[in-house]
Amino acid sequence: QVQLVESGGGLVQAGGSLRLSCAASGRTLSTYDMGWFRQAPGKEREFVAAISRSGVSRYYTDSVKGRFTISRDNAKTTVYLQMNSLKPEDTAVYYCAATLGVTWPPRGYDYWGQGTQVTVSS
Repeated sequence: QVQLVESGGGLVQAGGSLRLSCAASGRTLSTYDMGWFRQAPGKEREFVAAISRSGVSRYYTDSVKGRFTISRDNAKTTVYLQMNSLKPEDTAVYYCAATLGVTWPPRGYDYWGQGTQVTVSS
């Protein structure tokens, strides 16, 4: 089992940048494919990005391609989401998640963090 804790959220102006971190404890991070999701007020949770166990494969939802970058440091047991050129519509609670699944991109996730709030002002 793995425990996930997100950090790095905050308030930023449109066009600005934030880097989210997801610290993992428990089972070795390299065991899991990892993902980032977000949930805006009144909306369903949506997929943002995923990264494979080795970090070689990455997958993004169309709305963040070219602006967000997912990365991982298995030695530091941390996954990152670098968010550039932020827009007001990126405002949401961002969650990281882990999966032991073998499909790519992952179809579901087994473990979730508590989330970190990102607010982008116009």
